[in-house]
Amino acid sequence: MVEGGDRLLPRAGGPQGPKSGPSPVDRARPGSKHHVLVDGQGIPLAVSLTGGNRNDVTQLIPLPDKIPAVSGAAGRPRRRPDMLFADRDYDHDKYRRLLWKRGIRPAIAQRGQPHGSRLGIFRWVVERTISWLHGFRRLRIRWERRDDIHEAFLGLATCLITHRHVQRLC
Repeated sequence: MVEGGDRLLPRAGGPQGPKSGPSPVDRARPGSKHHVLVDGQGIPLAVSLTGGNRNDVTQLIPLPDKIPAVSGAAGRPRRRPDMLFADRDYDHDKYRRLLWKRGIRPAIAQRGQPHGSRLGIFRWVVERTISWLHGFRRLRIRWERRDDIHEAFLGLATCLITHRHVQRLC
């Protein structure tokens, strides 16, 4: 199970909603972030949209809650991953403890530490999935003024990516 990744998206203008805000990179333009939770193959399991000026760590707990139940062997369907990889933006002791309480082992790069944690070996899968999402032009630049419409396109892109993976298996 791999988690993480967000991209700052420029917004085409108009009134700002709760899921858009000033970009931390370019103060003059509002933006949005896509947070993506994927499996080891890069198939998106859950997506989230937040404003460009929101902390990424706030999405660390809601994203695993969005994972649908997956049936497999006999017994109850699985609803949570065993392990969760994330980048430095998601590093916070409070949220690490919350993940441990849920039975999820966090593997999060720590802030202030030099690179070399070898988490990039796993996190590139998320970056690839984000590039697949941004292959859909409606998601690369946000043109929708309403958040629910942009989230609908984000969900549709997630379904199409999953469908492509399933087609390769058949």
